[in-house]
Amino acid sequence: MKLYEFQGKEIFKKYGIPVQSGFLIYANDEVKHFTPPLVLKAQVLVGGRGKAGGIKVWDGSIDVSKIINELFALKIKKEKVNAILALEKVDILREIYISITFNKSRSIHVLIAGTSGGIDIEKTAKLNKEKIHFVEIDPFLGISEYQIRGIAKKINIKSYLEFKKIIMAMYNIFKEYDATLVEINPLAMTPDGLIAIDSKINLDDHSYFRHEELFKKFKKEKKLIQGKGLDISKSRDDTITYVPLSGNIGVISDGAGTGLFTLDLISKFGGTVANYCELGGITNSEAMLKSLKMVTGDSMIKSILVVLIGGFNRMDEMAKGIIKFKKEFNKDIPIFIRMCGTKEEVGKQLMRNANIPVYNSLNDIVEKAVNKAMES
Repeated sequence: MKLYEFQGKEIFKKYGIPVQSGFLIYANDEVKHFTPPLVLKAQVLVGGRGKAGGIKVWDGSIDVSKIINELFALKIKKEKVNAILALEKVDILREIYISITFNKSRSIHVLIAGTSGGIDIEKTAKLNKEKIHFVEIDPFLGISEYQIRGIAKKINIKSYLEFKKIIMAMYNIFKEYDATLVEINPLAMTPDGLIAIDSKINLDDHSYFRHEELFKKFKKEKKLIQGKGLDISKSRDDTITYVPLSGNIGVISDGAGTGLFTLDLISKFGGTVANYCELGGITNSEAMLKSLKMVTGDSMIKSILVVLIGGFNRMDEMAKGIIKFKKEFNKDIPIFIRMCGTKEEVGKQLMRNANIPVYNSLNDIVEKAVNKAMES
C-alpha cells in the first residue's frame, strides 16, 4: 500500500522526524484566509508531480484560490488531484536523499543516501554512481552507529546527532510498519536543522493481518480524498471479506481457495492486486453488487476479475448483480468474468443477453485482466 505524503508525515511526526507544519485542503473545501508564504503540494500516489506542476509556492502576490484551482484541475499521470497539502515554506540551504528499502536480489535491508535531493534515484545510480551510497543492514543487528557515521561523512552531514536520530526513526518505521520503502526526498538542511520536506512510505500488503486497523484507516482516508465516500463496513448478515491492497486489479471470488489461486495466477502473469473481495457463505445479487462497488471505489483500478465457482452461491444471482452494476454505474473499467457450477448456464445466458462476455478458462481471463491493466 502506497501512502500519501500527508499520511507518511503523520508517521514521521509520531517517530520524532521533523516536518513542516501544515494542513490538508480537499477539492470541495471553502478557501479560507491563508497566511503566505505556503508550499501547496498535490496529493497523488505517483511520482513526478513537481515536473507536472503539482507543487507550487504561494507568496501572497496573487489570490491563493487561483493556485488551488490550478492544482485541482491537474491530472498527474492520469491521477486526478483531489487534495492539496499546504505547508509552511522553509529556508532550504541544501537537500539530500535518504531511503531505507529492501534489496530483493540479496534479500537484505539497505540504506540509500544521495548527496543531493529531488533526484531520480535509479537514473542517478547508473549515471553518477559517486553521488549514491548504499549500506547493507544486518537484520539481526540493525543499523550500526559506525554505518551512520560513514554515510554522514560521505554526504557531508555536519549535524550528526540530528541525522542519526532521523535514520534510526526511519529504520524503526521500516521494521514496525512492515514497510517496503521509507523515503525522504528531500531531507533539507535549514537554519533550524534537518527537516523532512517530503515523505514516501510503501507498506507490504502481505502484512495486512498485522496492521488491519492501520490499513483500514489509510484506505478510508484514500477514499475520502478520491471522493468515493464508500461505506465498506460490514453488517451482521454480510459475509463479504474485503482486503485493500495497492495494485491495479480488483478481484472478486466466492471462495477462499479459488481466490488465493487467482491471486497466485495474477502474480505469475506479472500483475498486482488492488482490492480483494471474497463473497463467502450463501450470497445474492446484492452482495455481488456491493463487492463490485467496493473494488471499483479506488482510482487505481484498471481491470476487474470476477472468479466464481457456484457451490452454495447461484450463478444466476451473481449474474444479476453484475448486470445491475453495469446498468447503474456505467463504469468503463473492463470486467473479466469466469463462472461455473450451480445455475451456470442460466447465469451465462443472462450475461449474454446483457452483452457481457463470460470466459471458461481461468488462466485466459487472468492473463487478459493483467494485460489490460498493464495497457492502462
